[in-house]
Amino acid sequence: MVIFFFHLSFLLKIYKKDVSKKELQNFFDFCIRQIELSIREIGYGDATINKKMKEYVNLLFSIIDKIDNWEQIDISEKSKIIKIYISDFENSENFVDYFEKYRIFLTKKSFINLSKDILTI
Repeated sequence: MVIFFFHLSFLLKIYKKDVSKKELQNFFDFCIRQIELSIREIGYGDATINKKMKEYVNLLFSIIDKIDNWEQIDISEKSKIIKIYISDFENSENFVDYFEKYRIFLTKKSFINLSKDILTI
């Protein structure tokens, strides 16, 4: 889930300047709804689902907060951020490199291109 939240955080960060708040909100709501549906399919009860969703949303917002100035921080700081959330991996530099490439990829693609099948549902 953490890896997905990093992807979603970067996507929201990159497109928040270029895409309407309504479109980003619809995309965010869709993602959260899909997570909730996945939890329900596992068979958790409503109380557990609410608790898990609160934990997940807090985790997502924590990641969004940490990557807010991603472009301005150095590799060691980026690595520290990754280690906060992905502590069981020894080589966080690989994740830093990956997410930097992902961030650049997002800057070269339009939000509509990446989300057209999701937002038209």
